[in-house]
Amino acid sequence: MRIGELARRTGVSARALRYYEQQNLLHAERSSSGQRHYADTAVDQVLLIQQLYAAGLSSRTIGELTPHLINGRATPALLGRLEVERDHLRQSIIELARTEQHLDAVISAVSANVRTGAVCTRETRA
Repeated sequence: MRIGELARRTGVSARALRYYEQQNLLHAERSSSGQRHYADTAVDQVLLIQQLYAAGLSSRTIGELTPHLINGRATPALLGRLEVERDHLRQSIIELARTEQHLDAVISAVSANVRTGAVCTRETRA
């Protein structure tokens, strides 16, 4: 399939697909006129790349992981690397939840200030 169809089927821009190719995350065959042609499996590959980006992984990490994930040849090292990435993601979730709690406290204090005009104190700002 050509780049426009892959973009349409995955919801990813053609520009992003070209970037994936530059980063060696995605491979396209070239026609004699230089047009990119992707295998049908590229749809699943692009969706996987998008999921890994959404999980906060870098292009470099995705590039290291995807060949093993795509060809189905798992190794103990791959498993360990995935677990490390999952642990990083879990830590980020914990930190985001903590930030959310602080923001909720600030919103509560500001809301009280808006309603009552009382000055936000150190205690009410969390």
